Amino acid sequence: MKRKLLAVAMTLAMTAGMLAGCSGGSKAPETKAPETTTTAAAAETTKAAETTAAAAKTEKKDGVLIGVAMPTKDLQRWNQDGANMKKELEAAGYKVDLQYASNDVQTQVSQIENMISNGCKMLVIASIDGSSLGEPLSQAKSMGIPVIAYDRLIMNSDAVTYYATFDNYKVGQKQGEYLEKSLGLDKAGDPKNIEFFTGDPADNNCKFFFGGAMDVLKKYVDNGRLVVKSGQTAFEQVATEKWDSEKAQNRMDTIIAGNYSDGTVLDAVLCSNDSTALGVENALASSYTGKYPIITGQDCDIANVKNMIQGKQAMSVFKDTRTLATQVVKMVDSVMQGGKAEINDTKSYDNGTGIIPTYLCDPVVVTVDNYKDMLITSGYYTEDQLK
Repeated sequence: MKRKLLAVAMTLAMTAGMLAGCSGGSKAPETKAPETTTTAAAAETTKAAETTAAAAKTEKKDGVLIGVAMPTKDLQRWNQDGANMKKELEAAGYKVDLQYASNDVQTQVSQIENMISNGCKMLVIASIDGSSLGEPLSQAKSMGIPVIAYDRLIMNSDAVTYYATFDNYKVGQKQGEYLEKSLGLDKAGDPKNIEFFTGDPADNNCKFFFGGAMDVLKKYVDNGRLVVKSGQTAFEQVATEKWDSEKAQNRMDTIIAGNYSDGTVLDAVLCSNDSTALGVENALASSYTGKYPIITGQDCDIANVKNMIQGKQAMSVFKDTRTLATQVVKMVDSVMQGGKAEINDTKSYDNGTGIIPTYLCDPVVVTVDNYKDMLITSGYYTEDQLK
């Protein structure tokens, strides 16, 4: 009997001890580990945390959807920009929603809205009209989606995080300097006749292209070394809606008929890009019989490089879209990993809400003398593409 009572008492005591331990009501005595062991353990924990964080970042990047909005497939350069962006983003581990808007603003607005609703975590936008994306960009900002304006600055929106482009003022400056040297404007001589063509006034880059060129050439217009027979020198007069080749051709046809059909020599045409230059060259081929003028361009489109080889265009400013795409992918990656994108300009580009942090790539002049090195050897084009 006594043995039974003793057994019951021991069982009750053990049960009480177990309940006390589970309830947390009493604290177990602390055993202090040696300090060296604690420090080593902390170091291992920190290292493990860093490894886990790095792995989480990699996993987070893989499969993340990036929206890329391009203005049109009608111009060769935007096809190349879009293709390069998609290729490099996918190589970096992202999914890409690439859309072209056929130069229609409302189409681009809808495309960007769809990108947001489909779960894009970042937007790269080459806008058609830099002032017409307010609503979708407001949505992006409210959802914390970063936006990189690609090559064309998006205006009047505080949702723009970064801007990536080429140095567009320098593009125009190089065109102006080429004409200055080729026409010998800084030396004494007879006046030279020139006409001006720039692009879409809705494209903020236009003012940089035209402004850079005119900062070189305006003094020669003012002192009479350059003569504009059409009288059209203001930005609004020389702009070409949507950079359209046919519109440029129609305007050039009119200028030739009114000013150069009597044998007057046209010495040069400043064209801000290759699509306007192509329109001018088509007009010259159909209705101009005088000495062929010096014509500038930009983008090194295939048709224009062919014309350059044939002596119908003097130069084109080369903006290697591979360079810009690579830089933008780096910017996307930095932001998606929680960091800041690399920039090299914090002064030049105010979109109406403030200065937009910008990365500028350098443009280069391509002529018949160096096009093989710049375009073929570099792998931008094959030799067959330019035949």
